[in-house]
Amino acid sequence: MAIVSGVSSTAIDSFRDDGYFIVDGFSGVDVGHQMLADVIEIVRDPDEVVSSTPGMLIVSETQEDMVGVNPEDTVSKVFTLHDRGAFKSFLDDERIAALLVDLIGPDVDCFPSQFIFKNPGAWGQPWHQDSYYFPFDPPRPIVGLWLAVTEATLGNGCLHILAGSHTEPVHTHVPDRRPNANLGYVEIVDHDMSDQQPVLMDAGDLLVFDSHLMHCSIDNLSEGIRAAMVFHCCAAGTVDLGFEQYDYFKSPIHRFTALLRDGELAIAPQ
Repeated sequence: MAIVSGVSSTAIDSFRDDGYFIVDGFSGVDVGHQMLADVIEIVRDPDEVVSSTPGMLIVSETQEDMVGVNPEDTVSKVFTLHDRGAFKSFLDDERIAALLVDLIGPDVDCFPSQFIFKNPGAWGQPWHQDSYYFPFDPPRPIVGLWLAVTEATLGNGCLHILAGSHTEPVHTHVPDRRPNANLGYVEIVDHDMSDQQPVLMDAGDLLVFDSHLMHCSIDNLSEGIRAAMVFHCCAAGTVDLGFEQYDYFKSPIHRFTALLRDGELAIAPQ
């Protein structure tokens, strides 16, 4: 049975005008806990899982003052998780399918996924547009799904967004100018961000956003983790042109996986 429309007219208007909307309480807190537990297990014993999962990548914080007792205490992100347990179950939710049908169409792939640790003391990520990292044909639509695994506050490093900036092209991004910046961090320096607004979220809230939306995160000044899980989705048949555009480098974390075909879940949930 085909998935029916799942986005309210108010949310559609917000996505069109502002480039994002939030679904409060989309998932139970236990969903995020399952994700966090799985990623911690991977980080503590990565060899077999990473070697057997194409595109999986564990990225550590590179700032000099990051220390920790356990391996996960200094990890920044873990990429390519969308075929695993709790992550796949999240994507197989028909409410996710309904959102994607409305925003992208009946045939949809997930291509990167990343768990963000944002441990105590971790720096934020500078202002950027996710589409900078996605040299695709067609370039749009690409929709981000940002699940708050923990509460996101001003103290622990929440996102900030610039509403309406999704209507602009991808701006020039320069390498993050901070010494020892994380792998792959870049920043926009040619735009006024004075109208920015924080995105405060409870665990289980879902931010749905356009890949051209300008956003950043701030430093985690708290004593706890600010964790999130992010998926990006595009139309099936989208082609990654990174090999041609980025000095013959094609990102290994862009692993396209079928989610929807003809408006139905590509693989029915178990």
